[in-house]
Amino acid sequence: MPIPSHLSSLAGLGVCLAIAANSPASSIPQDVLTLSQRVDRHYNALHTLQAEFIEKYRGNGIDRTESGTLWIKRPGRMRWEYREPRAKLFITDGKTAWFYAPGDQQARSTPSRKLDDLRSPLAYLLGKAKLERVFEGLAFATDVQPQTPGNIMLQGKPRGLAGHLARVLLEVTPDGRIDRIVAEGQDDSVTEYRFLASKEDVAIADERFRFVPPAGVEVVTGGLDQ
Repeated sequence: MPIPSHLSSLAGLGVCLAIAANSPASSIPQDVLTLSQRVDRHYNALHTLQAEFIEKYRGNGIDRTESGTLWIKRPGRMRWEYREPRAKLFITDGKTAWFYAPGDQQARSTPSRKLDDLRSPLAYLLGKAKLERVFEGLAFATDVQPQTPGNIMLQGKPRGLAGHLARVLLEVTPDGRIDRIVAEGQDDSVTEYRFLASKEDVAIADERFRFVPPAGVEVVTGGLDQ
């Protein structure tokens, strides 16, 4: 089962986060900069992150909600374990990325350096966050209300993604934690990730980020998108 193609809208965002340190920062209002730097400090201090997630996609005649558990470990390792409405797994150990749904006859893999479909830019936030370098026109999103009262909405355009994403929204807590990410596509699609019950710097075994294809399952190497 290939990864849904709508997730490719987040791919370049993750790449931007990975190379942000090499990009010049633009001039942004001081109050926005203060909040973005608070986010940077929060995630740069973390080594692991565990959270429940809700993923929603609307667009191209599709309205879908999925949920499960996310584990991230520095550097660049992540595991998205979907439970509802169908079990499936997206995992990378920093070298190889895998996608597999139990019961499928194929497991798909690709080198992480060629990964063109990231589940969330949070995979690249740990240890290297610099939001003001990632987003062009970083500002408060005054036209969008946070889902949690007291949170703050930031918006910006990921550098180099003008042809894919119109805007990315970050719902940020006052202490600099990201509770929600919303990616608005140029095709009017919307991909949303909400993170719940986050646990920071908990022990996560390296084995959680390793995948061994079940016996009899064919391994297909190449891109993970449709």
